[in-house]
Amino acid sequence: MIFDYQNNIKRYPEFQAYLRQHQPRLLAVWGKNDPSFIYPGAEAFKQDDPHTEVDLLDSGHFALETHASTITQLIIRYFG
Repeated sequence: MIFDYQNNIKRYPEFQAYLRQHQPRLLAVWGKNDPSFIYPGAEAFKQDDPHTEVDLLDSGHFALETHASTITQLIIRYFG
């Protein structure tokens, strides 16, 4: 995905259409200090899928490495 990110971006309209049409339960757990994927990108999911829950953690890009326990609990609560 990182290697060919320009083509990932080109597919955003396709991804957004999927979210609008199917409206899956979507949990976006994000590092609010991520310099690569800034948190407004997570919030944008809500525009296409009202079932989206966004949880911003006090973390950077590698939130799973620093907040694994918290993320585990969020997943269990949301999808459990």
